[in-house]
Amino acid sequence: MSKFQDQKKEVVAEIKGKLKDAQAFVLVDYKGISVAQDTEMRAAFRDNNVEYKVYKNRLLKIALNDLGYKEFDDALVGPTAIALIATDEVYAPAKVVKEKAAAFKKMEMKCGMVEGKYIDNKGCMALASMPSRQGLITQIASLLIAPLSGLARALNAVAEQKQA
Repeated sequence: MSKFQDQKKEVVAEIKGKLKDAQAFVLVDYKGISVAQDTEMRAAFRDNNVEYKVYKNRLLKIALNDLGYKEFDDALVGPTAIALIATDEVYAPAKVVKEKAAAFKKMEMKCGMVEGKYIDNKGCMALASMPSRQGLITQIASLLIAPLSGLARALNAVAEQKQA
């Protein structure tokens, strides 16, 4: 086997390892962004614990197919990068891409995967619109507190009426 084939097999093995560990990932068409924009985007990914990498489409396709994911074949044309996350914050890769795509107006999400399930562009956009874990906790807490605060206001109003 040639040195180049060995290197390609190592890259495929690396990709497969990252995909197995990932809770979520999105494929990104990054065509047209400048070096400064790419640097800004990579910094945003790092801040959100997202790994962002550009692989050759062919090697990415081999890795995905070896893992049984054939749905991504059509998306692996043109410039393609992958943004992966291994933590529970599965919305993070899609959220960063959505924000930067809106800012740069030059890139887009192709598709992705969350917890082993394929999602198309619309699914990625919906995922990007989800609030963070802290945001969800805040929303739930406010829903739980609302009836109690209403009761407290009603009791306070009754107490004020009786004092008057």
